[in-house]
Parts: sequence; C-alpha cells; structure tokens
Amino acid sequence: MLNYIWLSFLLIAVIVGGFTGNLPALTKGAFETAEIAVMKIALPLVGIMAIWLGIMRLAEQAGLVKIIARALSPIMRWLFPEVPRDHPAMGSMVMNIAANMLGLGNAATPLGLRAMADLEKLNPRPGVATNAMCTFLAINTASIQLVPTTAIGLLAIAGSTNPTAIVPTAFLATCCALTCGVLSAKLMERLPMFRLAPLPQAKSADREKDETTIGEVDTPVDVEKIDPPPLTLLGRIVLIVFALCFVAMFVMLAFPITATAAAGTLGLGVPAAPPELAGKSAIIRSLFAISILAVPFLLSFFPLYAALRGVKVYEQFVEGAREAFSVATRIVPFLVAMLVSISMLRQAGVIDAMTRVLGPALAKIGFPVDLLPLVLMRPLSGSATQGIFVELINRVGPDSLVSRMAATIYGSTETTFYVLAVYFGAVAIRKTRHAVAAGLIADTTAVIASVVICRAVLG
Repeated sequence: MLNYIWLSFLLIAVIVGGFTGNLPALTKGAFETAEIAVMKIALPLVGIMAIWLGIMRLAEQAGLVKIIARALSPIMRWLFPEVPRDHPAMGSMVMNIAANMLGLGNAATPLGLRAMADLEKLNPRPGVATNAMCTFLAINTASIQLVPTTAIGLLAIAGSTNPTAIVPTAFLATCCALTCGVLSAKLMERLPMFRLAPLPQAKSADREKDETTIGEVDTPVDVEKIDPPPLTLLGRIVLIVFALCFVAMFVMLAFPITATAAAGTLGLGVPAAPPELAGKSAIIRSLFAISILAVPFLLSFFPLYAALRGVKVYEQFVEGAREAFSVATRIVPFLVAMLVSISMLRQAGVIDAMTRVLGPALAKIGFPVDLLPLVLMRPLSGSATQGIFVELINRVGPDSLVSRMAATIYGSTETTFYVLAVYFGAVAIRKTRHAVAAGLIADTTAVIASVVICRAVLG
C-alpha cells in the first residue's frame, strides 16, 4: 500500500503544482527536505539512539525489562500472540509504549526502532510486515497520552488561563484511537487481501503445517539468557535514597514555596525554580516538573539499578549504543523518500486546496473549518503541524473551544507516515500490508473523538 501512496503523493504534487504555478517552490522544497532528512533528522538521531539503546541494554541486563514485560504479560500476549513471552521484543515494545504514554518522544523512537529490530528476528518473510509489526505500529500511531506536554506548553506560552484542560480530553481521545487502531489491525490481518500465503514446506517436514500467521517458526527462538544476582539490602536502601532525592527535586519544582519553607527550618538553601514555572498553577508546575525530571530519572535510574545487580554498566551501555549508527543508516533512504513526497505536497498547495474544497461540507456537519489544515497535515509532518497549531491558537485565542479541539487533536494523534517510514525503514520492510490503513483509522478516530469529546466536556 505504501508504494501506491508514495507514488500518488508525487503525481498529485506535480500535477497540482503545475496548474497552480508552484513547481519552482516544489522543486526547491524537495531538495531542501532531502538535505534536512539526512543532516537534521537521521544524523542527530544517531546520538539520541545511542543513548537510549545503551540505556535499554542496561535495563535488559539488569532484568528490569523482563520484570516490566511480565507484569504486562496478559495484555501483551493478547496483542502479540506470535511473540514468545520471554523474547526481547516484548520488553522493547513495553518500554516504547511507556515512553509514548509519558510523552518522551526522544526516547520512544529509539526504543521503537529497537522493538522493530527484535520483531524482525521472528520474521520468516524478510521485507514483509508481520502481524505483530502492524499491531505495534497501530499502537504507536494511537498511543495513549497521559499528559500531552507539548500541546499544554504551547497553550501556556500563548497565555491560556487553563492549558491543562485538555488533559482529560486528550486521554479519552487517545483511548478511542487506540481501541479502533488495535481492533482494525486485528481484523484486517484476517482479510484475504492482507492475509499471507503459507510458507513453503521444508523438504524434511513429515507433517503439514499451514502458516497463515507470522512468527510461527520451526526452530526455537534464540533468546539471551539473563540472570543477574538479586538486589542486596544495601542496594534496596540505595534505591530508596535515590527515589527520595527525586521526590525532593519534584517538590522544589512543583511547590517552591513549601520547599523553601521546609529548607529554611533546616537551615538549607533551595535552588530557584525555572523561570517558565513562575506564576503557574500547582497542576501546571507539577506537569512541567514531571516533564523536566522524567528523562534525568530514567538516564540515572537504569544504570544505578543495573550496577546494583552486578552489571558492568559502562561495557553494556557501549554494547547497546553500538547499534545506533547502523540503524540510522538503514532508515535514510526510506526517510528521504517519504519526507520529500510530503514536502512536495505542501509546496504544491495540495493541503490548501483540500481545505478550500472540503471546508464547506465539513462545516455543515459541525466540524470547525479552522481545524482542517491541522488535521490534513498531522499524519504527514510534525513540525508543520506544530506551526499550524501555533498560528491557530494565536489567531482564535488559546482558550477558545477550537483551540482546545486543536490541542486535543495535536496531543492524541501521530505523524503516521513519518513513523511508518522510520520504523519500517529500520528493518527494510517494503510490504507494509495493513499498517497504513490501521494507522490512518486510528488518526481519524482520534480527530472525530477530539471534536465530540471537547464539545461535550469543554463546550
């Protein structure tokens, strides 16, 4: 399906650009985007991936990933029945989903790429997306968002009196999107047009086996055996002290007056809270404090926990980070192909034309026309969507119902085509099967749910 979509993007862009006089801008934008895809996305991704893949390696060696995966085993086994329970892919997917839920985009992408690499090890058909991969992509494009920190931050910067009003609406919208995305992926994998043909029987096979699903291999899965020593009493005490330190930091950021008063009674000084938190409500300060502390906590907790369980942290971190450059190199051609085609659509004026054509019809059914450019751009480009969102809230006001609908959509949807290009490109998947359709269904559900829920809750 991605082949036809990519070709359609190119042809539509050139034809529309030719009749609207935008071909020079289209050509310039295509080459500029190709450079951006390599120099400003793929190469910087190497460093980010090196950090998070190294941290992921430490979490695996310390047995932490296995603990988390087993805690979520009933849900994960239903979502991914073809993935063995103790396979590293389970842990990688759990960590990616958790990062997405917390809004840690810079961690979610490297962990997602690691998960795709682990899933590819179970794939008997190289180049063809497995059922598990399609379901995993659907979850990524509709991941439940606990706190849409970026949308809240942009509303707060624009002067909203209650930027956190979108937290419940975004959460409900992502729940709807996730449900529809996963169910559509599960249903479509059974359709004749997406079902895979049986694998050829092995010459030495004495029994017939119909492998219409993916991940069923005759040879046992090679899983690295990890059995670190248990935590000692001293190790548990160290972890408790470490956790209390972060609790104290949270209090200093979220409740600076309380922290200052408590420190004064002890004769201690308290560092000043960041300027962007000054004058904000307790809820906003708490959300910002979580966003500030989340990454430092993960970057320090995993190495500390691993060290306390006897892992050679430096060696294992380097071993995990070693994969980063090869993964980033593999995604470059896929990234360039997708981003260039999207840029051509934008520069040709296709999005503006669709807005003018669809706007009147959508207005008649109660869908705000102001949201249409953001909705059309969201699956294609995150940076362009953010620009449209900022312009919208500055034009109609950050506390208007339309702005809150836009914030909910922004916080509950994903750049579907970018995610597909990066994740499938990392493992050289060319036949994406129903992944695109499931992702777009999730996005569409999130948009509709955002408008309906915002009218009911905030209208």
